[in-house]
Amino acid sequence: MQELRDRARANLPTVLLTLLSIVQALALEFLWAHVRENGPLFEISRMTVMLWIQLLTTFVGIMLIWIVYASHVMRLRWVPTTTDSVYPFVIGLLEFILIEFLGPAELGQWMICNSVVFGVMVWISHRTMKRARMDGANVAFFQHLEPATMRDFLPTLTIVVVGVLAGVYLTITDDTGWAAMIALLAAAGVIVYQFISVATFWERSLSDSWPHKD
Repeated sequence: MQELRDRARANLPTVLLTLLSIVQALALEFLWAHVRENGPLFEISRMTVMLWIQLLTTFVGIMLIWIVYASHVMRLRWVPTTTDSVYPFVIGLLEFILIEFLGPAELGQWMICNSVVFGVMVWISHRTMKRARMDGANVAFFQHLEPATMRDFLPTLTIVVVGVLAGVYLTITDDTGWAAMIALLAAAGVIVYQFISVATFWERSLSDSWPHKD
């Protein structure tokens, strides 16, 4: 039985990244098709600016998902479960829905879906870290990291709730004015900040100075 666990643990990075790369490639192809087929992207107007912000935020979000998964399998080892191979397809489905809602006319639905994707990825990341913490192969990584508490998830919960409420408001009112622009810029800021944070933590955790104590 231990031999099977070791084999599953060793093959997990290849299997997981292969699944995710296929899903992400399809999502990027879908996003590129949306860019090519959308004429207003090359007009000068506030609606065009909003659409470009949506497109770039969605692209950064797709890259963020890849970095989160890649950093997990490169730094950690754990015995996979069936759900580990299902999560990439769930994320892919949410990405396709997110891309389908691109455009100022459906900004509210896009905001809601973007918030859901953000929350789901944080939840998947937490479950992965929790399983990895129980594996003895990751003792050196977690020895100076305290387990997450509910307080640690309050910022994520706040972002998701505010994003969903903003999306509901924009859907009901069909607002494409300054309120919509502010909500869109806030969503873009959250994704970019999270991208930088994850990338920084990845590089820091792979450096010779890890773990670093202040």
